[in-house]
Amino acid sequence: MTDDTEIKTPENEAETPETQAEAPATARLEAELEKLRQDVLYAQAETQNVRRRLEREKADATAYASTKFARDMLSVADNLSRALAAIPAELREDEKMKGLVTGLDATGRELDNVFSRHGVTKIEAMGQKLDPNRHQAMVELPSDQEPGTIVQEMQAGYMLRDRLLRPALVGVAREG
Repeated sequence: MTDDTEIKTPENEAETPETQAEAPATARLEAELEKLRQDVLYAQAETQNVRRRLEREKADATAYASTKFARDMLSVADNLSRALAAIPAELREDEKMKGLVTGLDATGRELDNVFSRHGVTKIEAMGQKLDPNRHQAMVELPSDQEPGTIVQEMQAGYMLRDRLLRPALVGVAREG
Protein backbone atom coordinates (compact mmCIF):
# COMPACT_ATOMS: atom_id res chain seq x y z
CA MET A 1 0.00 0.00 0.00
CA THR A 2 1.30 3.24 -1.00
CA ASP A 3 0.31 6.38 0.71
CA ASP A 4 -0.57 9.09 -1.78
CA THR A 5 -1.27 11.65 0.86
CA GLU A 6 1.30 14.32 0.92
CA ILE A 7 2.36 16.03 4.08
CA LYS A 8 1.91 19.76 3.79
CA THR A 9 5.05 21.72 4.41
CA PRO A 10 5.59 25.47 3.97
CA GLU A 11 7.48 24.75 0.74
CA ASN A 12 4.77 22.80 -0.99
CA GLU A 13 1.85 24.62 0.66
CA ALA A 14 2.50 27.74 -1.44
CA GLU A 15 1.85 25.74 -4.54
CA THR A 16 -1.78 24.88 -3.86
CA PRO A 17 -4.39 26.61 -6.03
CA GLU A 18 -5.88 28.41 -3.01
CA THR A 19 -2.53 29.91 -1.99
CA GLN A 20 -1.69 30.78 -5.58
CA ALA A 21 -4.86 32.91 -5.75
CA GLU A 22 -4.14 34.50 -2.36
CA ALA A 23 -0.60 35.58 -3.32
CA PRO A 24 -1.61 38.18 -5.95
CA ALA A 25 -4.38 39.47 -3.69
CA THR A 26 -1.94 39.86 -0.79
CA ALA A 27 0.60 41.65 -2.99
CA ARG A 28 -2.13 43.92 -4.33
CA LEU A 29 -3.32 44.73 -0.79
CA GLU A 30 0.22 45.39 0.39
CA ALA A 31 0.81 47.73 -2.55
CA GLU A 32 -2.45 49.52 -1.82
CA LEU A 33 -1.52 49.78 1.85
CA GLU A 34 1.87 51.28 0.94
CA LYS A 35 0.20 53.79 -1.39
CA LEU A 36 -2.21 54.80 1.38
CA ARG A 37 0.71 55.21 3.80
CA GLN A 38 2.42 57.52 1.30
CA ASP A 39 -0.81 59.48 0.81
CA VAL A 40 -1.10 59.96 4.58
CA LEU A 41 2.52 61.13 4.79
CA TYR A 42 1.97 63.61 1.94
CA ALA A 43 -1.23 64.88 3.57
CA GLN A 44 0.56 65.35 6.90
CA ALA A 45 3.41 67.22 5.20
CA GLU A 46 0.96 69.44 3.30
CA THR A 47 -0.94 70.19 6.52
CA GLN A 48 2.28 71.15 8.24
CA ASN A 49 3.26 73.39 5.30
CA VAL A 50 -0.13 75.12 5.37
CA ARG A 51 0.17 75.64 9.13
CA ARG A 52 3.66 77.17 8.76
CA ARG A 53 2.51 79.41 5.92
CA LEU A 54 -0.47 80.62 7.96
CA GLU A 55 1.74 81.29 10.99
CA ARG A 56 4.14 83.28 8.78
CA GLU A 57 1.24 85.23 7.22
CA LYS A 58 -0.17 85.96 10.68
CA ALA A 59 3.22 87.21 11.89
CA ASP A 60 3.56 89.41 8.78
CA ALA A 61 0.04 90.77 9.21
CA THR A 62 0.82 91.66 12.81
CA ALA A 63 4.22 93.17 12.01
CA TYR A 64 3.02 95.20 9.04
CA ALA A 65 -0.53 96.06 10.13
CA SER A 66 0.46 99.67 10.70
CA THR A 67 1.81 100.20 7.15
CA LYS A 68 -1.01 102.45 5.94
CA PHE A 69 -1.03 104.49 9.14
CA ALA A 70 2.76 104.86 9.10
CA ARG A 71 2.68 105.93 5.44
CA ASP A 72 0.07 108.58 6.30
CA MET A 73 2.18 109.82 9.22
CA LEU A 74 5.15 110.41 6.92
CA SER A 75 3.42 113.50 5.49
CA VAL A 76 3.10 114.85 9.05
CA ALA A 77 6.82 114.23 9.61
CA ASP A 78 7.66 115.91 6.28
CA ASN A 79 5.59 119.01 7.11
CA LEU A 80 7.09 119.26 10.59
CA SER A 81 10.62 118.95 9.17
CA ARG A 82 9.91 121.64 6.56
CA ALA A 83 8.48 123.92 9.26
CA LEU A 84 11.56 123.47 11.45
CA ALA A 85 13.91 124.04 8.51
CA ALA A 86 12.05 127.24 7.57
CA ILE A 87 12.61 128.91 10.95
CA PRO A 88 15.36 131.52 10.49
CA ALA A 89 18.26 131.56 12.96
CA GLU A 90 17.27 135.00 14.34
CA LEU A 91 13.80 133.71 15.24
CA ARG A 92 15.35 130.72 16.98
CA GLU A 93 17.21 133.16 19.24
CA ASP A 94 14.22 135.46 19.81
CA GLU A 95 12.95 135.03 23.38
CA LYS A 96 9.31 135.30 22.27
CA MET A 97 9.72 132.47 19.74
CA LYS A 98 12.13 130.26 21.71
CA GLY A 99 9.33 128.33 23.43
CA LEU A 100 7.56 127.64 20.15
CA VAL A 101 10.77 126.52 18.44
CA THR A 102 11.69 124.31 21.42
CA GLY A 103 8.21 122.74 21.34
CA LEU A 104 8.42 122.05 17.62
CA ASP A 105 11.89 120.50 18.05
CA ALA A 106 10.60 118.31 20.90
CA THR A 107 7.61 117.24 18.76
CA GLY A 108 9.96 116.29 15.93
CA ARG A 109 12.16 114.21 18.27
CA GLU A 110 9.11 112.50 19.78
CA LEU A 111 7.76 111.66 16.32
CA ASP A 112 11.15 110.14 15.43
CA ASN A 113 11.09 108.12 18.68
CA VAL A 114 7.58 106.82 17.97
CA PHE A 115 8.61 105.84 14.45
CA SER A 116 11.65 104.06 15.85
CA ARG A 117 9.61 102.14 18.45
CA HIS A 118 7.32 100.88 15.70
CA GLY A 119 10.06 99.85 13.29
CA VAL A 120 9.90 102.87 10.96
CA THR A 121 13.42 103.97 10.06
CA LYS A 122 14.73 106.68 7.78
CA ILE A 123 16.69 105.56 4.73
CA GLU A 124 20.21 106.97 4.59
CA ALA A 125 20.64 108.39 1.13
CA MET A 126 23.28 111.15 0.91
CA GLY A 127 26.62 109.87 -0.38
CA GLN A 128 25.23 106.36 -0.99
CA LYS A 129 25.12 104.56 -4.31
CA LEU A 130 21.69 104.66 -5.93
CA ASP A 131 19.71 101.57 -4.88
CA PRO A 132 16.52 101.29 -6.95
CA ASN A 133 15.00 99.20 -4.15
CA ARG A 134 15.30 102.13 -1.71
CA HIS A 135 15.84 105.29 -3.76
CA GLN A 136 13.98 106.92 -6.61
CA ALA A 137 16.21 109.05 -8.83
CA MET A 138 14.43 112.25 -9.81
CA VAL A 139 17.25 114.17 -11.49
CA GLU A 140 20.87 113.82 -12.57
CA LEU A 141 23.13 116.61 -11.37
CA PRO A 142 26.67 117.62 -12.34
CA SER A 143 29.01 116.66 -9.53
CA ASP A 144 32.57 115.68 -8.73
CA GLN A 145 31.17 112.50 -7.13
CA GLU A 146 31.24 109.13 -8.87
CA PRO A 147 28.29 108.71 -11.28
CA GLY A 148 25.30 107.11 -9.59
CA THR A 149 26.15 108.57 -6.17
CA ILE A 150 23.34 110.38 -4.40
CA VAL A 151 24.21 114.07 -4.08
CA GLN A 152 20.80 115.52 -3.17
CA GLU A 153 17.84 114.29 -1.14
CA MET A 154 14.52 115.88 -2.07
CA GLN A 155 12.35 113.75 0.18
CA ALA A 156 13.39 111.32 2.89
CA GLY A 157 12.63 107.64 2.37
CA TYR A 158 11.49 105.26 5.08
CA MET A 159 11.48 101.53 5.78
CA LEU A 160 8.99 99.63 7.94
CA ARG A 161 11.21 96.94 9.40
CA ASP A 162 12.58 95.25 6.27
CA ARG A 163 9.96 96.57 3.82
CA LEU A 164 10.06 99.79 1.85
CA LEU A 165 7.48 102.25 3.14
CA ARG A 166 8.45 105.09 0.82
CA PRO A 167 11.51 105.47 -1.42
CA ALA A 168 13.84 108.42 -0.94
CA LEU A 169 13.49 110.92 -3.78
CA VAL A 170 17.03 111.80 -4.75
CA GLY A 171 19.31 113.52 -7.23
CA VAL A 172 22.29 111.52 -8.45
CA ALA A 173 25.65 112.52 -9.87
CA ARG A 174 25.82 112.13 -13.60
CA GLU A 175 28.71 111.10 -15.73
CA GLY A 176 30.83 113.89 -17.22
